[in-house]
Order: sequence, then C-alpha cells, then structure tokens
Amino acid sequence: MGANPETIPLVTLANELGVKTLVTSNRPYDAAKKVAWKACDVDGMDVPGLIALAREEKVDGVLVGVADILVPAYCKVCNALGLPCYATQEIVDVFSYKDVFKATCERYGVHGVPEYYLDADLRSEDLEKLRYPIMIKPVDSCSGMGMTVCYGEDDLREAVYKALEASHVKRFIAERYMQCEDMGLYYTFKDGVCSASCIYDRYTTDEQPGLSRVCLGGTYPSKHIKEYFERMHENALRLFKGIGIRNGVLMLSAFYEDGEFYVYDTGFRLQGEAPHLLMKAIHGFDQREMLIRFALTGSEGDVDLAVQDDPYLRGKWAATQWFLLKEGTIARIEGLEEAEKDPRVVANIRRLHEGDTVLPEWVGTEKQVLTRLYLVCDSKEALAQALKEYAAHMHVWNENGEEMLLRAFDADRALELL
Repeated sequence: MGANPETIPLVTLANELGVKTLVTSNRPYDAAKKVAWKACDVDGMDVPGLIALAREEKVDGVLVGVADILVPAYCKVCNALGLPCYATQEIVDVFSYKDVFKATCERYGVHGVPEYYLDADLRSEDLEKLRYPIMIKPVDSCSGMGMTVCYGEDDLREAVYKALEASHVKRFIAERYMQCEDMGLYYTFKDGVCSASCIYDRYTTDEQPGLSRVCLGGTYPSKHIKEYFERMHENALRLFKGIGIRNGVLMLSAFYEDGEFYVYDTGFRLQGEAPHLLMKAIHGFDQREMLIRFALTGSEGDVDLAVQDDPYLRGKWAATQWFLLKEGTIARIEGLEEAEKDPRVVANIRRLHEGDTVLPEWVGTEKQVLTRLYLVCDSKEALAQALKEYAAHMHVWNENGEEMLLRAFDADRALELL
C-alpha cells in the first residue's frame, strides 16, 4: 500500500525474495509502481477497494509502505482479510493523531512539546496566552505538510487555515516552536521483544523561515545516547508495552533541551529517512525482510535482536545526508555519480531527476528532497570528511544556471570535532 519513492527499496527486496508484488496507489505514475510485479491504481485509503483487489488477486499478505496516513487502512484491510497485521486498532488510534499520541505519552512519562490551547475561532482570551514563536500543525499529517511557524498574531489565521486544509479530521494543535537539538529514536519489535536499534541526532535547515524545518540528515549514534537510556528509554518501553506493540518498527522524533527529551512525532512503519538501510549494512539483519515475512507468515523470521541489534553500531559511525532543493526545474545534477562507486555509501535513495520540477508547495516538506545518501565509516573523523566532500562536490542547477541546493549541515559541529 503506497508507492512513493521511499517505498522502492521495500518493493525491490520483496522482488528479490521471490514475492510477486502488487503496488497500489491512486496515482498511475507513482515511483514504486515502476519496480512492482503489478501496478494497481486503488487508493491506499479506499478500504473496500483494497479488500476487493486483494481478493481478486488472491494476495497472501498486505504491507503498508512508507506513509503514516495509510496505517489505519492497512489495519482494516488485514483484519477484513484475516491476514497478519503488526498494528492493532488501539495502536492505530494512538499513533494516527498527534493530540491523542501526546496525551497517551504523558501517561507513561514520555513528555511532548509544550502546547497552547487554541481553536479555529482564535478567541482573544486564548491569543493572550501565546508566547511566540509557535508551531501550528495538523494532528494527522507528516513530512511537514500543513505546518507553519508563526512569529506573531498576523500569521495565525493563514496558518490555522493551512493546517485544517491538510487535516483529514480537521483538527490542529499549537505548540511552542522548539529551537534546540533534534533526535530520532528508532525501535524494532519482534514477538514482544523491544530493541532500541538507533538513537541518532538530526539536523534541519534554517534557510526557509516560517516553514517546517526539513531534515538535512543525521549522525549515528547520538551524542545524547547515554543520557537517553538513563532518562527516557524505560518510560518509552512502558509506553510501547502499555499500548500493546509486539511486532513492527517504530520511530519517535524528539527534541533535546537542557537535559529533557520532548517527543513530537511518531511513525509506526518504515521511515522515509530509512535508518533500516544503515542497520542492514552494520548489523546484517533487514527490517524490510522482517516485515515482508511477517505479512506473509505472521512471523518476522529468526532474527535475535538481543544478539544482532546494537544502538552503538558496533563501534561504527554512520550518517544520512539529505540534499534539499529550492523551487524550480532541475536542469543539471553534478557530483552524485561519485556515490555509485564509493564504498562509504551503502545506499542512495533518490526522489528527483533532471527535468523534474520542485513546486512552490513542496518547499518546507520532504518532497523537496533530491536524494538521501547513507554513509558508514570506521571513525567520526572519517565520517565528517565524507560528509564534507559530498557537501562540497554536489551541485544542482536550474534552467537559468542558478544553484538549487540548500546548505548542508555542518559535519564538524554535528560530530563535535570543532
């Protein structure tokens, strides 16, 4: 279910395992359909249509791709067909809406970003309590869609309208705009065993004021990993157990400020930024294969997380490096061909190509990502060098010969080498 470019590695692996893949979405030319055994045009949220398609094709398993919005439909389709599903309706209800998720997290001591009460009426008594800047965002969107940073009351009405337009349930939340360190907390679940697979630092662009801060990449392991395990990990485990997670993969996105962790987002599925590609290169087990096997058999296979998983990456250092583009049409790309033969690059997941256009509404979302590089090195000094090389050598020009790339994150600062 779902056919965005980030789903291509999942489909490709299923093909390699000998599975006949049917990829479905409501857009005929979506990227992952090009590598499928059969492409179908049923909307990923059309539950009756998906059930009918599955019965007609006699499918043996159903799996959601890289899209949060499709997880509720995935759960309903699997239940209707009697097929294995790593999600339950209770889990879906918690993770589908940011306001419900925040309230559930607080019950287990997992703190969310401080929030303001605000509704679409923008009542004066509520506005008086706001302390800018604040973030307005839909309760049920991802990848920066419908999110706006407001620096004063003049920005609010348009921001609320934008958030409600992007929300299927027509709800939004108003939070303190966090200007601090960003982290990813990535977990693997197998038969009730929960393992922290990656704890890493994320870096976002500051070149697009007023918009959601799109990721520029991340470095693994996090400089705060020890503190995370001491202060928050056990509360997260109680949360996962409390809502009944037994199988699957899950990401928590969190801010770090003055010794506190504030969770702001989650995704109960493979992630677009794909930490699993680094895990495959370092640990040897593949979350994609685990999920494919579960979809077909109800078992994730014989992976022993206690032995094979390691959030400290067995002494290696790793990173993802995202290349973000400004609005415009791509005329020429230079420097990316080097990644194909670089042993430090374990994967390159590309979204856009020469001739593609970055639309104005894509700016501030992950749709402006050209490609993501995945690098693994033996030391953080070697990793910093690799990141700086690609930041210096990569160029993307528009039809007027103007550079389209946004600045990369500072590798030396990120890895504390200054």
